[in-house]
Amino acid sequence: MYSESARNFIVEPVIGEEKIIYADLDPDKIAEAQFDFDSVGHYSRPDVFQLVVNKERQENVVWRK
Repeated sequence: MYSESARNFIVEPVIGEEKIIYADLDPDKIAEAQFDFDSVGHYSRPDVFQLVVNKERQENVVWRK
């Protein structure tokens, strides 16, 4: 589990087993960290990422011969 700023671990990763982990988070730091993401600045890469939404109805299962 990463810290609110996603710069370091609060709890080390658990690998190879199932385990419940607990951590105390500061809600004020979470709100501050959300401002660090700049979706229209240098993270915005329309040359490598494009979101296309197809609003037409789709079939869940398509049977082909």
